[in-house]
Amino acid sequence: MRTVTLIPGDGIGPEVAEATRRVVDATGVGIEWEVHEAGLPAIERYAAPLPPHVLTSIRTNKVALKGPVTTPVGTGFRSINVALRQELDLYASVRPCVLYPGVPSRYESIDLVVVRENTEDLYEGIEFEEGSREVEKLRGYVKYMHGFEIAKDAGVSVKPISISATEAIVRFAFEFALRRRRRRVTLGHKANIMKFSDGVWLENGIKMADTYRSVGFEEMQVDELAMWLAHAPEELDVIVLPNLYGDIISDLCAGLIGGLGLAPGMNLGKEYAVFEPTHGSAPDIAGQGRANPIAMILSAVLMLRHLDRPAEANSIEQGVARVLAEGRVRPADLSPEGRSSSTTEIAEAIIETL
Repeated sequence: MRTVTLIPGDGIGPEVAEATRRVVDATGVGIEWEVHEAGLPAIERYAAPLPPHVLTSIRTNKVALKGPVTTPVGTGFRSINVALRQELDLYASVRPCVLYPGVPSRYESIDLVVVRENTEDLYEGIEFEEGSREVEKLRGYVKYMHGFEIAKDAGVSVKPISISATEAIVRFAFEFALRRRRRRVTLGHKANIMKFSDGVWLENGIKMADTYRSVGFEEMQVDELAMWLAHAPEELDVIVLPNLYGDIISDLCAGLIGGLGLAPGMNLGKEYAVFEPTHGSAPDIAGQGRANPIAMILSAVLMLRHLDRPAEANSIEQGVARVLAEGRVRPADLSPEGRSSSTTEIAEAIIETL
């Protein structure tokens, strides 16, 4: 018996989390779920979106499965996802993108992985609010020291990228490629413009790549990378990116394989691992039974492989593939003009294959 922290989340989170729990339990793998609230339910109950006992649970169990949580745009509490990654040093985000038979797509075959640095870059949260005393001080400093004029009505975010974090994530990407027998790592950047942040990323990424000569390597500007993903995604394999680019490109890749409802994710550090779907909480359809649970179910597949339970993981993934290929039940996001199946019906169809 292995204990795993389960965070249902909010919006559609509780629905897809329950569906996933049922599918995992149906394999007989023997997971004991320690359930904790985060997000809007936690605010109502504990007056905090991420109560300390949630972090304590993850630190104790080492592994968590998490549903989506709402992050307000522009105002409100800090992103719980970012907080978890920084508090637990989950420096590597891994988002596999696989096109399953039966899923509508412009492409015939896609099997790529986005590896995203999870702790630095613009998502580190070093920001100066427009009109604040702090941003005025920053404007004066930048003008005095560097001769640059920041507009008076500007908000400012700082983009730190370190040698140590770059080396860690590029090493992770190559080790991942070796373990999974992938053929090539592509390092995305914009070092031609941001020479002292992306420049650190590119220079030290190339140095790290030189120690992994058994795996193919290329560096590519991120705008060119986006073009190739739209034009010929089958030519790409493992893509390693800084935090912001990784967030954007991984969603682009999800669009290639049928949408975010089919895109799983995992966040890994040296001690802890949190598995979660890459989609949001979709509060507009919460409680309607229309949510697609497959991204979270596939995230549980990644979790089971992490826990060294490959038989159960493979059984669930094969069940997902079979259900999608048969098309007898269909998530709402894959059936815009036809009859769609409920969250529960999709889970039951997958369970029938196990």
